[in-house]
Amino acid sequence: MTEAGARAERERGRERGRERGHGRVAALDLGTRRIGVAFSDSGRTVASPWGSVVRSGDAARDRAAVLDAVREVGAGTVVVGLPLSLSGRRGPAALAALEEVAGLRADLQPLGITIETADERLTTVEAQRSLTAAGRKGQAARRVIDSAAAMVLLQAWLDRA
Repeated sequence: MTEAGARAERERGRERGRERGHGRVAALDLGTRRIGVAFSDSGRTVASPWGSVVRSGDAARDRAAVLDAVREVGAGTVVVGLPLSLSGRRGPAALAALEEVAGLRADLQPLGITIETADERLTTVEAQRSLTAAGRKGQAARRVIDSAAAMVLLQAWLDRA
């Protein structure tokens, strides 16, 4: 693809993203120990890491912490990673994520914040590769992997929007 063609494709993606809504988008990578959070710019073109919410063991408390993060970044849309199997099926992890999405939706919808799911297959693998390439390994990488995976998920969502 030529540079002009690539620019045109990015602009079409931005236009489709604007049709979907407005304002920032937050993305969540639902891990068992942490929930990775990323957010977009207001133009919905670039994803950035925000950090992680450490799970407390209390679902309501975890949802409240996520809601605080969503409010902090001013997101009007939340995209939650759906961990499908490599074959594309919904296994136990995806079903658990959908349950969590239902709880989040109940908290977010009254605030006018939309929530949707997106296929997150291989986002953690891609995030790990990026961190390794940037020289972050071991403990340093483990501290940010969830947020980096949320950023990979969100950037893919923005590029498809």
